[in-house]
Amino acid sequence: MDKIANPAPGFQRNPDKVITIEPYKGTVIVRAGGTVIASSANAKVLAESPYPAVFYVPFADIDFDKLSATDRSTHCPYKGDASYWSVLPAGETGKDAMWAYRRPFDEMLEIGDHGAFYASKVSIEATPA
Repeated sequence: MDKIANPAPGFQRNPDKVITIEPYKGTVIVRAGGTVIASSANAKVLAESPYPAVFYVPFADIDFDKLSATDRSTHCPYKGDASYWSVLPAGETGKDAMWAYRRPFDEMLEIGDHGAFYASKVSIEATPA
């Protein structure tokens, strides 16, 4: 079956757009105020020019007890609708610091059940293997 069930409208309009998702060979640790929010050896790196690369951490490796879902949402024509969480140990700085695409478009299914964090709001350490 060659048909895509939930295609990204962005790729339909701009088929030359390139977004890559690769496993990160190493460990990614996300901290706020000295508290570990996430730690993973299974993170993925999403690269989309002209933006900086972003780590996507599996939900299983994120401590959701240190997060609080917010009402914010955004739409990306390539990835889908993003939901946001505040990182509680970061205080006001941590507002909407993590986002995730719970139902990404088919081309981006690899980042489903993964969260990404704003490097300006939390500390992200990536240690290569």
